[in-house]
Order: sequence, then C-alpha cells, then structure tokens
Amino acid sequence: MTRPRLVTGARLRYDEVREEHLLLVPEGAVRLNPTAAEVLELCDGERSLDDIVGVIAGRYDNADVGGDVRELLDAMTNRGLVVDAAP
Repeated sequence: MTRPRLVTGARLRYDEVREEHLLLVPEGAVRLNPTAAEVLELCDGERSLDDIVGVIAGRYDNADVGGDVRELLDAMTNRGLVVDAAP
C-alpha cells in the first residue's frame, strides 16, 4: 500500500449522541477509536503511507507508530474498506 484512500462510498463521521467515531459504508458502520479515525482521515489517496505515519507520529510526540498505522490499514484493506490509490 503506497497511497491509501477510503473505498468509494465510505465516509467518516462523529456521532455526537454516542460520542464515537464511525466509518460509514453502504453495508453498515464500523466503530473506530479516536486514533484510528485520525489515521483514516489522512487516507485521501494523495498522502503516502509514510506521510501518514509521519503526521500521526508528530501528533504523539514522535512515538514509533509505524507498525500500528500499517496494522490498522492492513486490517481495513482486508475488510475492503481501504484501497491503494497509486497506479
């Protein structure tokens, strides 16, 4: 995966009533923790995976988050929720 993006039709929302982040897809919704929502917000098909890791690391005092970000995106890719926008 080089330039991740959400699949067509998926969108991120914050449910004010339940106070939780959601990834809405035509088949339903996926509950997200705040950090997962931050990662997926950056998956616009323009940023590289390394760019996303850098942004998230910067938000968390340059913590080593690369493995966690890749694990999340691999899981979302396996579920068909994230695709690679790179040609």
